Amino acid sequence: MAVAGILALLYRITPTAVSQGPAGTVTRNYLAEDHKGRRWFVKAYPPGTDVAEDRQALALGETARRAGVPVPAVRRTVSGDVIASAGGLSVSVAEYVADAQTAEGGLSGGRWAAVGETVGRLHRVLVGHPAGPPRPVAARAVCDVARAGRQLEELLARWAAAPPAPDGFAAWCAHTSKQRLAALPEVAARLEKLPVTLMTQVVHGDLASPNLLLRGEKVAAVIDFRPPGHRSAAWELGRIVLDPRTVLARPDDWIPGLARAVGAYRAANPELPAEDLLAVPRVAAGYLACSVYPLSEPLNDPAAVTPELEAYGRARHEATGVLWERLDEAEEALRDVLR
Repeated sequence: MAVAGILALLYRITPTAVSQGPAGTVTRNYLAEDHKGRRWFVKAYPPGTDVAEDRQALALGETARRAGVPVPAVRRTVSGDVIASAGGLSVSVAEYVADAQTAEGGLSGGRWAAVGETVGRLHRVLVGHPAGPPRPVAARAVCDVARAGRQLEELLARWAAAPPAPDGFAAWCAHTSKQRLAALPEVAARLEKLPVTLMTQVVHGDLASPNLLLRGEKVAAVIDFRPPGHRSAAWELGRIVLDPRTVLARPDDWIPGLARAVGAYRAANPELPAEDLLAVPRVAAGYLACSVYPLSEPLNDPAAVTPELEAYGRARHEATGVLWERLDEAEEALRDVLR
């Protein structure tokens, strides 16, 4: 059954137009307009998707929305479900967020504080989620150097068995994997300066730049939650405010911008320990240094390698160096905010 048919039958939405929407990581997305001129964002899940997990993710977003976090309202089916399935197709429907852009263009101006405040409010809300209260974990589990070493060694063994062509992104990935593996002892030494433990709680789970929509200098919407799970709050904040594209595009502004974001976060969520907030740039740098994404993509999913992914991969690598280079300066700026 086509998307238009599901909308009409199970949502009582009479679409006058259905068009391809922005690409999802695993979903096929559509924009639908009904006879009243209202627009809807329709997410179609691939066959075999565990829609039970996606229901949990949608419910997590609804929890945040009820508490005032800007999350698009989910349209329920005629039977009250958040996901409809028919004819081998499963979809969810939400309000379309008009006149907004993703945070992939980077943060600047008032956006730093707006994003910090929104993430702080989100975390404050999710502290009370039924999946469990906040709990400390060893900082080494947040930036797992040992795991990174195993993954990089496996990647290099695969590259040795099937050497890439000398030019191109695959060759860059193989070379960068060697560099990353060689740098891990230094990364481990730098991460020794983290607190012994960091606080984890239920978080968004995938708060990357494509999942944060901005309108002017305000946050328009937080989208695409993952199912409830505990992750470091400092890791999630750093992932969005220290996106590699922001760090590279704002060489003179990312440190004061980070300070504004952390200050706004703390005002919205004063319960997260100050030592966790001070750790944000170190965790962000350590996480990037320990990640094999997208170095593994030419081997694991060659079809996913696009010019955009190549540019993003190179940006992640370059931004990791910038974060380490200016880490002391960034932490000093945060100490001023957190005093």
